[in-house]
Order: sequence, then structure tokens, then C-alpha cells
Amino acid sequence: MIRQIIHIDEEKCNGCGLCAKACHEGAIGMVNGKAKLIRDDYCDGMGDCLPECPTGAITFEEREAAPYNEAAVQANKQKMAGRLNNWPVQIKLAPLSAPYFSGADLLIAADCTAYAYADFHKDFIKDKITLVGCPKLDSVDYSQKLSAIFAGNDIASITLVRMQVPCCGGLQMAVKKAIDASGKSIPLKIVTVSTDGKILD
Repeated sequence: MIRQIIHIDEEKCNGCGLCAKACHEGAIGMVNGKAKLIRDDYCDGMGDCLPECPTGAITFEEREAAPYNEAAVQANKQKMAGRLNNWPVQIKLAPLSAPYFSGADLLIAADCTAYAYADFHKDFIKDKITLVGCPKLDSVDYSQKLSAIFAGNDIASITLVRMQVPCCGGLQMAVKKAIDASGKSIPLKIVTVSTDGKILD
């Protein structure tokens, strides 16, 4: 059928990912650093992504396209409810500034928590920007990197998920130190997971 649908100019796209985040249907994905309409039948043609694009890379066009499939969109939303909203997720690899940090509810998690707690994606990753690390494995103090991220971006809140083991104390200390060093008052919630997968607080 002929219908209104978005068109993304790859030459103008700067790869910021704001359109993909704004698309509630999951029609836009990031492929090789560029935004791409990955499913015609997921695009409702309403254009929530248009005002988010800083380079004007997204426009409307009328062309032959599969009809909008609301049932498929809803099924995809359920399937992808716990998906990551950013990449990379390792603290040491994360950029100091990125569009996805703007207004972000930040999840900082010890590496082991995702393995110890079965519903980690659903209960923690959903709707958050995720950073993970292990100070014991990386043998670094994350506080300087985290402080730069906190200071240079508008972080709305931080949830720290750690294990009930001594080495995770280093991650908790680094987050608190980074908040202090950033000069900002960022709400911090700390969740501790036991080694048998229970939330302790």
C-alpha cells in the first residue's frame, strides 16, 4: 500500500541515536553507527522521531510500504522490554558525554549482578542508561571517569546495584566519591544482591 512513512538520509545522520530512542514503536535501529528504518510495518508515520533529529536527517515520504502492524509492535515491545538503551556499557569504555546521558536515570551495576539476579533486565535495565564494571577485575578507581560523566551531563538519578561481597564496596565508594567530586546533588539508590540472587535492601 502507498502510505506516509519516514525517510532517513544517511548522509545527514550523525549517529546520535536520539531518533531511535524517541521511536516508541521500535521501527528505528542503529546500524553501523547510522539510524536506519529497520521495519516499515513498525513505523506508524506519526513522526515522533522528527523533532529529535538535530541534523534534519529525517523527513516524511509517501511510498509503497507494509501497513502499520500494531499487534507486531506490541509483541516487539514486550520482547524488548529489558533491552539495553546504550552501548558500550563498560565504565572504562563509556564516553564522557553522549546524547543518551541527557536526563538519564543511570544504572551502575557490578558485573556479577546480572548473573546473580534472574530478572535483572526487567527490574533494573528497563528505561535506564546502563554502566557496568568490577573494580577488582579492572583494578582501577572508577571515580574519576564517573565524576566526569556526572559533571558533564544532566544525570537525573543513579541506581547502584552491587553484590553482597567486599569487592563491590569499591564500586559503591567510587560512585559516592564521583557524585561529591561532580559538585552535583544526584539522587542515589543502592541495591544489594546476595550471592543466591536475593535483593537485600
